[in-house]
Amino acid sequence: MSKATKFVNKDGPFRFKEGGSLPAVTVAYETWGELAANRDNAVMILTGLSPDAHAASSELDPSEGWWEPIVGPGRPIDTDRHFVICVNSLGSCKGSTGPSSTNPETRQPWRLAFPVLTIEDIAAAAQLVIEHLGIERLQALVGPSMGGMSCLAWLQQNPLGARHFLAISTAAAAEPFAISIRSLQREAIVTDPAWAEGGYSDDEWPIKGMRIARKLGMISYRSAVEWRDRFGRQKQDKYEPRLFGMNFAIESYLEAAADRFIGQFDPACYLYLSRVMDWFDAAEGFDSLAQALAPIALESNLTIGVSTDVLWPSHQQIALTAALAENGVRSRYLELPSVQGHDAFLVDYDRFCPAIEAYFTSIEE
Repeated sequence: MSKATKFVNKDGPFRFKEGGSLPAVTVAYETWGELAANRDNAVMILTGLSPDAHAASSELDPSEGWWEPIVGPGRPIDTDRHFVICVNSLGSCKGSTGPSSTNPETRQPWRLAFPVLTIEDIAAAAQLVIEHLGIERLQALVGPSMGGMSCLAWLQQNPLGARHFLAISTAAAAEPFAISIRSLQREAIVTDPAWAEGGYSDDEWPIKGMRIARKLGMISYRSAVEWRDRFGRQKQDKYEPRLFGMNFAIESYLEAAADRFIGQFDPACYLYLSRVMDWFDAAEGFDSLAQALAPIALESNLTIGVSTDVLWPSHQQIALTAALAENGVRSRYLELPSVQGHDAFLVDYDRFCPAIEAYFTSIEE
């Protein structure tokens, strides 16, 4: 965990949308820059499934953050001008309370005894940080991937809470393709014998299931176009070939990605956070997405999509842009021609840095 991570501890019950509560919760966050005297320059970043709160380096922790080229002095989200807050999602294993946290009554991890988690709960937990910092209205809200869903839920809970919203490779609800991929990931984990109905030990995680889940994730995060150009039919020499596999460079790439992930993320947390994306629907209970978002008093929105993103396809970002525009928000959609699929916002900085910088420049004018 980052040396710069801070925590908000809520004593007293935290009640979950689908029922159940915890006697207390901890929400991990990290900040950069200085909060203005009138507290009008705050930018909150809500993350995708796996990142922690360490989006960028700082004096307290000079280690590279997961969004290092985007956040920092002179960078697209400029910490010389903005007070930037990155919140680790409730349900994660990266500092905030989640299924891997200790149940104070049993002194064992919560695991499957953790209450049913939703995107709305993640948003409510993020609001604890904003209240703790004494911020009445954010200058901007930023949400890539699952974080964009969390931002939408947060805006529905706090319709006057932000002036501007940058949504990246996200959507108001998951589509069948994304649901099917995540369903297979969860099935791979829970059918691993070491899963033990959530009773796995620290010494024996469901490694095989997590390995397959990560590989499935990587297949959905990147694009066939990128892999055709990057790997082609090149053979691999990093791993010992095995029966029916590990002959091609693409197989080696997926294996290395799984190796990096295993042991770094708790299986139960992965299951809980994966499911929240499938369940979320910002328009649920309304006649349209525009009606669902009508109370939100944004001044502007930029929604960025990527042409090769199969997990969160561009028509979903177009629909979000249109719904906000229908309610009078100065809303614009930008599609980037990256070959790197859904993961482009984490790797294709040649395209994302100028786009994000231009938006933040526009909201300051």
